[in-house]
Amino acid sequence: MEELKATGYNYNAITYTSELEQILGKISICYAMMIENNVELPNDENEIRNVLLLKYLKNNDVRNNIGLLDYLFDREVPEDVTKGRTDIKIQTKNTFTTTEAYYIIECKKLDNTNLTGTSGLNAEYINNGIYRFVSKYYSAYYRVNAMIGFVVEKMDIHTNITNINALLRNSKINNCNTTQEIQRATFINNFDYHYFSEHNDIDNESFALYHLMLDFSENITKNVNG
Repeated sequence: MEELKATGYNYNAITYTSELEQILGKISICYAMMIENNVELPNDENEIRNVLLLKYLKNNDVRNNIGLLDYLFDREVPEDVTKGRTDIKIQTKNTFTTTEAYYIIECKKLDNTNLTGTSGLNAEYINNGIYRFVSKYYSAYYRVNAMIGFVVEKMDIHTNITNINALLRNSKINNCNTTQEIQRATFINNFDYHYFSEHNDIDNESFALYHLMLDFSENITKNVNG
């Protein structure tokens, strides 16, 4: 990945990238715990995020056991210098000396409806996900942030990444100034569904996004009528 500078620090984007990769690896461990615990989840993006956040990422026992004590995770936090309200804000030790120095994770639900269309959740993943970083609705102090896709129906996730990449090239979708389409990453052991992409924001400054796809299709509670 292209080496990017973050203003005000003596070390470069390789350091930030490595740090975020480590955090995302820990999130994948939390995901594995959720699957092992057979956690029941509603078919609701915010509620799935809340379970991941409140019962795992903010759980002191979990944080201690998997090595997350250097980070604080908060939900639905309004940003100070943009209009964004982050799904998950990750504060690091640097945040205490430079308040804008934090990572953002945007969460989006994904299902099998209209996978290649401009009105399905794949399109939503772009228009109200990736594009929020491109448009600077969300800040990117470190020039690297992440997204999590909550997969709520059985699908071939790798194939769906191909669908999302095709939509990134669709002129009817918000232009995400993509310089590197979403491709597989390899920094998390024993977890296949992690990826990264690269884009330019509206000021033509480059940034990177990681993408975790968490398959909760077997955990979604079924609505029973009557």
